[in-house]
Amino acid sequence: MTTATTGRTPVQGAVGTAHTRVEGRDKVTGAARYAGEIPFADLAHGWLVLSTVTRGRIRSLDTEAVLGMPGVLTVVHHQNAPRLDTDYIGLLGGPPDPTAAVFQHDRVPHAGWPVALVVAETPEQAREAAEALVVTYDEEPHDTTLRPGHPDAHPVGGHMPAETQKGDPDAALAASAVVLDAEYTTPEEHHSMMEPHAATALWDGGRLEVVDSNQGTTWVKDELVKLFSLDESAVRVRSEHIGGGFGSKGLRAHQVAAVMAATALQRPVRVVMTRRQMFSLAGYRSPTVQRIRLGAGTDGRLRALEHLSLNQTSTVYEFVEPGAGVSRVMYDAEAHRTANHVARLDVPSPTFMRAPGEAPGSFAIEAALDELAERCGVDPIELRLRNEPGAGPVSGQPFSSRNLAACFREGARRFGWADRDPRPGVRRDGRWLLGTGTAAASFPAGAGPSTALLTAEADGTFTVRIAAADLGTGARTALTLIAADALEVTPDRVHVRIGDSDFGPAMIAGGSMGTRSWAWAITAAAAELRERLALGTAVPSEGITVRSDTTAALGALAQKERHSFGAQFAEVAVDTATGEVRVRRMLGIFAAGRIVNPLTARNQLVGGMVWGISMALHEEAVRDRATGGLYGPDLAGYHVATHADVTDIEADWVDDPDPDDPVGIKGVGEIGIVGAAAAVANAVWHAMGVRHRSLPIRPDRVLTAAVPVDGGAADA
Repeated sequence: MTTATTGRTPVQGAVGTAHTRVEGRDKVTGAARYAGEIPFADLAHGWLVLSTVTRGRIRSLDTEAVLGMPGVLTVVHHQNAPRLDTDYIGLLGGPPDPTAAVFQHDRVPHAGWPVALVVAETPEQAREAAEALVVTYDEEPHDTTLRPGHPDAHPVGGHMPAETQKGDPDAALAASAVVLDAEYTTPEEHHSMMEPHAATALWDGGRLEVVDSNQGTTWVKDELVKLFSLDESAVRVRSEHIGGGFGSKGLRAHQVAAVMAATALQRPVRVVMTRRQMFSLAGYRSPTVQRIRLGAGTDGRLRALEHLSLNQTSTVYEFVEPGAGVSRVMYDAEAHRTANHVARLDVPSPTFMRAPGEAPGSFAIEAALDELAERCGVDPIELRLRNEPGAGPVSGQPFSSRNLAACFREGARRFGWADRDPRPGVRRDGRWLLGTGTAAASFPAGAGPSTALLTAEADGTFTVRIAAADLGTGARTALTLIAADALEVTPDRVHVRIGDSDFGPAMIAGGSMGTRSWAWAITAAAAELRERLALGTAVPSEGITVRSDTTAALGALAQKERHSFGAQFAEVAVDTATGEVRVRRMLGIFAAGRIVNPLTARNQLVGGMVWGISMALHEEAVRDRATGGLYGPDLAGYHVATHADVTDIEADWVDDPDPDDPVGIKGVGEIGIVGAAAAVANAVWHAMGVRHRSLPIRPDRVLTAAVPVDGGAADA
């Protein structure tokens, strides 16, 4: 035992200074192991078999021939799989997606539905046998097309009310001097992270262990405990390194299938999704059809705002892409109506995808605001500032802080907005038409209850244990800096361990809430530990450990509108002879709370902006109406922005600490993509005088757009 004084002299704060990732060397040298490459003794491999029809029933599975193939151990399907309990509400506030509750019936609700799992000694044997499995179906007619006025369209709330209204929008529109009524569409989009979904399940001493790639180990553990009717102490989920998630890595079919097979064989079983399987089983962003109606005076001040959003969902699970939600925060009007509706189709279940709701919703409302500015003859930035609300337009609650105006002022100064000729189609560079555009951004700044374990070790170091997830965002490093400052020590004395459900409940990595939630728990634990050490408490060889729980603290927070904000700027070049659109430069200025690590925060913001370019110009998953399946469901057929598409892109921020957060954090994970596609689309209009209300702005759409000969505006 040693006797501890504080053992710490005041050091310069680590938070706010640039630090390279603490696990960076392990990642670049290959020492960091991902879920699909961790070795296990006696490991078997499972391969999912997916339906080849879009709707119907399984008539038969010819498993006998497959079971006789080399290395095949078992075939799990609806006739022999264990029954699962799906009658529960999960940690995210809803029932489980039946897509993950695999092999429970003979129904096929969409193309790519899991119908069996073939398990063999090697992945090659499992794949060969899976491809040889003959499944016969009774096929039924299907509907996979989202369209305005779909007969099944109905309101769905999800994490916010389905519909809101104040005043009489119809009357306010009729009384407005300037009216805009337009429809905007966004396509089906996929996460396409580098690391595919992978999980290994095994039983060890009567306890189920799942080694996975997920966005929340306690989230996945809770789902598995309930699905399989297990005791909480009988399940452990680990996920140390993750190669991207973007909302997709929650509970999926591969984890449940792996547990079923491991239970049947009593040996470790690994299931890894192929890239093509991910397009059916890992979720996606639903396409949207959004109608915007704006009414304003000639000065651009809004009198009416209506934002209606429709998205598709599967027939087995209701997921809403709340595109209209962003308008409940950004702009006010005396008459204000928003609605999020869904239509059930014979398609896979959509899910959370970076900035769910805000990404497609901001395209619609920010493109519409740009059109309104043009009609009113008001600068697009000035029009937005004239419609800045003093409180939440729908909630009426005060903003914790709202520094959008500061973002626009700083962004306009650095982008050179004052020199912009507002007329479209007048700037040229050889064959290229040049244009600039802007858009606003917002994303909620929330926090979820979390626990943390913090240990003062006998050697003078400190160990943090928290069930956080680092998707590649740099969360592990950020938490190291936060813990160091909370303990008043240097970061090299802090070791952060994450990704283990045994560390106790913690918020998932999602909704830009991860770092803020975990930091709250760590700072609370550090405060208690410092008090104990200040008393001269003896530190035994096993250390002194304290545990925090932020549930009560978060519950006591005053009700406010808490958001990050930003201003996006883009310059594009358009070749109307080839249809090519190039983004020459982008600038994003954000008010996103206190920035913990400028190095990784800028990486997150720039990454979101790049995704905005991708959303505006490239990404589009297209379904074949005849088969119900996707054309080219792989990274060759699904286009994303690459290095050649990204030139000069810059992200920065204004000072904006959250006064109610112990560290001042809001979150940077998603705000970077919000408004980015709208800024590009608005710049394309400025370049060529044509409004593109449907994404992506493909070359064929540019070529078929009518370019006004008089330099005025037309609609594509």
